[in-house]
Amino acid sequence: MVARTPLLPLLILGVSLGITWLAWNHEHQVSRVGLRAQFDFSLRETASRIEQRMAAYEQILRGVQGLLATTGMFERSVLSDYVDTIQLGANYSGIQAVGVLELVPARRKEGHIVAMRRLGFVDYEILPVGPREVYAPVIQREPYIGRNRAPLGFDPWSDPVRHLAMEKARDSGMAALSGKVKLVTDTEVGAPPGLVMYLPLFARGLPHDNVDQRRANLAGWVYIAFRMSDFMASLYGTLSPGLALAIFDDVDVSDTALLYRSAEGSTRQQRPALMTANEYLVAAGHTWTLSTSTLPEFETRFGRNAAPVIAVAGTGLSLSVSLLAWLMVTGRVRAQRLAAEMTEELLHLSQHDSLTGLPNRALFSDRLNHELVRAKRHGENFALIFLDLDNFKLINDNFGHAAGDLVLQQIAWRLQDSIRASDTVGRIGGDEFVVLMPELLAPNDALGLAEKIRQAVRQPITVDGRDLVMSCSLGVAVYPDDGPDEIALTKSADDAMYRAKEGGRDSVRAGTSGENNTLHDRMLMNPGTTACAGSTRVNPSNPLPR
Repeated sequence: MVARTPLLPLLILGVSLGITWLAWNHEHQVSRVGLRAQFDFSLRETASRIEQRMAAYEQILRGVQGLLATTGMFERSVLSDYVDTIQLGANYSGIQAVGVLELVPARRKEGHIVAMRRLGFVDYEILPVGPREVYAPVIQREPYIGRNRAPLGFDPWSDPVRHLAMEKARDSGMAALSGKVKLVTDTEVGAPPGLVMYLPLFARGLPHDNVDQRRANLAGWVYIAFRMSDFMASLYGTLSPGLALAIFDDVDVSDTALLYRSAEGSTRQQRPALMTANEYLVAAGHTWTLSTSTLPEFETRFGRNAAPVIAVAGTGLSLSVSLLAWLMVTGRVRAQRLAAEMTEELLHLSQHDSLTGLPNRALFSDRLNHELVRAKRHGENFALIFLDLDNFKLINDNFGHAAGDLVLQQIAWRLQDSIRASDTVGRIGGDEFVVLMPELLAPNDALGLAEKIRQAVRQPITVDGRDLVMSCSLGVAVYPDDGPDEIALTKSADDAMYRAKEGGRDSVRAGTSGENNTLHDRMLMNPGTTACAGSTRVNPSNPLPR
């Protein structure tokens, strides 16, 4: 029954997490559909604004075309007044210039230059220089302020990109947009890309109903020049927040064809866009590619945030329900385990010294009795070593009980480091320790261990910056020569330890049967140290308080 206990909580957890995933997935899908709808709407809205603005530019050109068809293309004040009337700066801030091009055959080139110079443009030349069959120089550019006051005479017919758009406009009789160019008035390095929209002008009174007539009766063009960055900045309202927009010339999505990139799109995103789309837009007979992608702000603004809430809440609820089920089905087992752990801890506390962690008198006595039974059964020897620190009371009196506890802990660690793995060391009193040495081969082995312990105890102990040198007195009793049972053996070791103290401390004494094996029955002193009661020494720089 206990082995099957975890199955129910795990089953509940699995079912709950499954339901949570289904709810999360449904909400996630709904959120993606809504986000896609908003994205598509924003893309169509942006394309619509661009189309509306291009239509407005075309209407301006048709207005200029109509005026010049009525008054003649050499009535310069007509175009100037028209541009002032429509207030380009306020209503069409993206337009750099509105201008007029005159079609000039090679035979009329010199007369054309003379006529322009008579109008006051004394340095007028057709640029670029060089012989051509046909020229189409700029003869007027409005508003005639700022950079638009650049010299007239530039011939766009000589530029392949502009030439293609001018031919389209001539042959169709409609507005035609050029590809990516650098405007003549933009002389600085790194100027933003520009475009030019052309509309043909035909000789007054002559037909232009088909391609042949339009080519035969062409008089020139009117044009609008604009930078793409200014064009985008002039759109009605602002672009949808959270979208990165780039516009490319024709269908080539590359840096060389880039016309415009929004500020948001210029910053490298930390992660791939959630949604991207390319929209192809035809503006005045020319194709543009609108590349749009979402930014994190778009998802934050238009996305539904219920999916994360469902995931967190569902997972938390699943874990809570599973935990409750686990607590219910494992309560008895856990209670039994807790009781066993507490019993084990209490048993440990009852058998070990709380300060040093060594076996206490009760546990040591139990191990001694087990060793007595084993040694008696196999006819073997074992030893019992009693140890008492010399003049330990002076440590508590002079340094306090905290220092005394530290000394006792250090002594306990040294005793454990000195004995064999099969030996047992215990604390049976305040500064009294006892060692059980089973499977003794010779009495001298016990005396050797006692001497090793005596030397270990004599190593300096640092307490509050003072080096204390302790000593101890040890008594050794061997079974069965020094006693056949616990009482007799303990008394023999205790008597030997007291003989060591009476003989001057800091020494090892054997039981009655081994008196001839006494070792170090003298007190050791280090010259140059200050003695305290003959057995506890300190560094001269930190003498014991007197």
